[in-house]
Order: sequence, then structure tokens, then C-alpha cells
Amino acid sequence: MFDKLSERLQGVISGLQGRGRLTEDNIADALRQVRMALLEADVALAVVKTLIDSIKAKVVGMEFDKSFTPGQILIRAIHEELIKILGEGTRPINLRAQPPVVILLAGLQGAGKTTTAGKLAKWLKENERKKVLLSSTDVYRPAAILQLERLATQLQVGYQPSDPKESPVKLAQQALKEARQSLYDVLIIDTAGRLHVDAQMMEEVKQISAAVSPLETLFVVDSMAGQDAVNAAKSFGEALNLTGVILTKTDGDARGGAALSVRQITGRPILYLGTGEKSEALEVFHPERIASRILGMGDVLSLMEDVSRKVDREQAEKLANKIQKGKDFDFNDLHDQLLQVQNMGGLSSLMDKLPAKLAGKAAQGNMPDDRQIRQQVAIIRSMTAKERRYPKLLDGSRKRRISAGSGVPVSEINKLFKSYQEMQKMMKMMSKGGMSKLMRAFGGKLPGF
Repeated sequence: MFDKLSERLQGVISGLQGRGRLTEDNIADALRQVRMALLEADVALAVVKTLIDSIKAKVVGMEFDKSFTPGQILIRAIHEELIKILGEGTRPINLRAQPPVVILLAGLQGAGKTTTAGKLAKWLKENERKKVLLSSTDVYRPAAILQLERLATQLQVGYQPSDPKESPVKLAQQALKEARQSLYDVLIIDTAGRLHVDAQMMEEVKQISAAVSPLETLFVVDSMAGQDAVNAAKSFGEALNLTGVILTKTDGDARGGAALSVRQITGRPILYLGTGEKSEALEVFHPERIASRILGMGDVLSLMEDVSRKVDREQAEKLANKIQKGKDFDFNDLHDQLLQVQNMGGLSSLMDKLPAKLAGKAAQGNMPDDRQIRQQVAIIRSMTAKERRYPKLLDGSRKRRISAGSGVPVSEINKLFKSYQEMQKMMKMMSKGGMSKLMRAFGGKLPGF
């Protein structure tokens, strides 16, 4: 998300290098480019005007320390105003009520409400230690009911069966009754969506809300919807007492305008970002971190949290001890490292949180993409246990067999073997404390890539 906007803004800022002071004249062109970048990113016109006016008022004529460049001053001003637009501070989901706490999800069809219901259930179960019940009131799309049931089974959370012949309001009431009787902490209700906003849908979701009195009514919106997201936000905001927003499919949107617009239009905080298809791909929304991502500063805090939450520490310590004892790094170890990267959302998710300069350098190092990582895992899994333990056994005949088993050409196996050899070399240097030698050997690039 924000790739194109981030690229444009970095170009604007670099154009101010060498200026001694920010004046109305020399900043006019820069702000015009910022305005264009925001509009191209599908940010609502009213939001763009507010943002540009605020930045201009803050920086024009400002006296600043000579140790700062005009570009740096502009970055700081944009960063501060972006945080205001996105919503300063963070608000956790409200669970402070007598159980069961009811969370109602509303939004247009295709926004990802059902998937989000599953992700939110998993997040509440693992991070808040809550007993969660899922319920669907989408009687118009039986596939949605089945999808939610399967998600509940997969995530090992409660599920209230839904009969498509019943009214959505009655289904919601039955789910609430079950949540109370079975002592659930949280009830998440998934509602029906439509391809467009209509009076019938709005009336129905209003009746469901009145029947269950949700503590949180969350507007689920596709981040790729652009101006449609803004229009839908207005309609849902008028029909329901929205308390927050969940932005979905942020991994596939290079524009990101919805994030900047929906918060301003609804006046409600963005609580979560859906960052992928997997059930764990849900992030708490932090305005400061998102503003930093937009400006190419990266989001190192979120990256560190990902590592802390998703990396298998026991496995990492086991590998470290193995290397320290002088034992060889083998294909079993490489396989485990590749799975760790996948578990963190793949390289694309990691790169998105790196500062632009570091991400650029990493990309120049020809890092494999997520598809290539899956391919490398398949290659290793096509090896015998002995071949994984003793990579030197891999001769031409064995590579051809592995090629047939993994469905990739021998050239890819050779490429993986070369990467493995470089990583093994890196591990040996690390075991001897030769970090400076290591960096010189790989010229600052990531070893193996």
C-alpha cells in the first residue's frame, strides 16, 4: 500500500534539496506536486485541500536550523499533518463491557467482511485471550455462511449455525442468546453486503444493530475501492453509529487513498489493516507508523513486532547454538528459515516496512520474490533426508530427480545451491565473529540473494 504515493512524495522532497529557505514561491511547485500525488492516490478532494492548506500554513516563512534542509522540514510537516488526517494516537478495540461484547461488521459486498470476521476472531483469541463466537446473517449468500463456518472450525473458535430461511435479525438474536448461554466473551456478527448502497440493505443492517446493541460497529472497506470507499463511508456513517473502520486488502493497493479519506469522512478511527489472505494477516492500525511508510521512512516498529510475534525463538536459538559449535548450516536449516519468512507474510510484507533506501538496496541485491521462496521450499522438500543433511551429495543425477519431483528446472536447483553455499559461508564467518569480514565479502548485499 502507498507505493506510488510514497514514490511521488520522495521525488517532490528531493527536488527541494539545496534550498536555503521555504518560501511561498519555491514551495508552490512542491505543494502542487504533493496535491497531484494525493489525488492520483484516490485521496478525496476535500481531504487533499485540508492537508495542503495545513502544510502550507505550517512551513511557509518558517525559520529553521541550518542543520536541516528544506526537504527535511517539508517531510516533518507532511508527516505531522498525515498523522492528524489518519487520526492521532491509537484506540484499541473496545471490550470494556459485560460479556458478551457484540461486534457488528458492515460494508459493501466484496470488501472482505467474512474473511475479516475470521481474522478478528483469531486476533482476539490470541492477543486478548477471549472466547469468541462467530455468526453470519448473510441469508442472501449461503456461500458466506459456509465460509464463516469453515473459518471458525479452522481457527478453533465458536460458530453459531445460520439457517438461510430465517430473517437476518432473528439470526443475530439467536447468536446473542447462544453467546450469553455459553459464556462467550465476544460475539462477532457478519452482515450481508451489496454491490451498491441501497435503502433495503441499510434498513436491514439498522434493524440488526437495534436488535443486538453492538458495542463496536465496524465499517469494513476495501482499500482499493478509491472514491467508492468514500461514498460508501458516507452512507454507512449516516445509517449506523459507526465506531471504527477496518481497511482490507492493503497488501494489493499501491495507492492507499482510502486510508487517508475514510478516517476523515467517517470521523471514526481506523482500528485494523487487513494485510493479506491468511488468517493472521491483520495488523493494529498505527497512524504514526503509516505516515512514516507513506514518506518512505519505513515502519521498523511494526517489523520488530512481527519478528517478536511470529519468529520461532526456540528454533532460532537452536540454529544459533548449532552454528556457534561449528556445525554446518544445511538444507534443513535453510528450509526452516524460508518458512519463517513465509510465516511473517513473505518478503513483500517485510520490504513494505523497511525504509525506502534500505528496501531499494535489498531489491538491488536481487532478493527472491514470494513465488521463488515457495519454489525453493518445494525443491528442498523434494530432497531425501540425507541430501538435506549433506548437500555435497547433490550431483547431476540427484538434481535431475529433484527437478522432476519439485517441477522446477535444474537451473533453479543450481541457483538455490549457490545461495545455500553463500549462506553457509556467512554462518561460518558469524561463528568466528567476523562481521566486518562478512560485510566486505557480500558488499552490503544480503547473502545468497
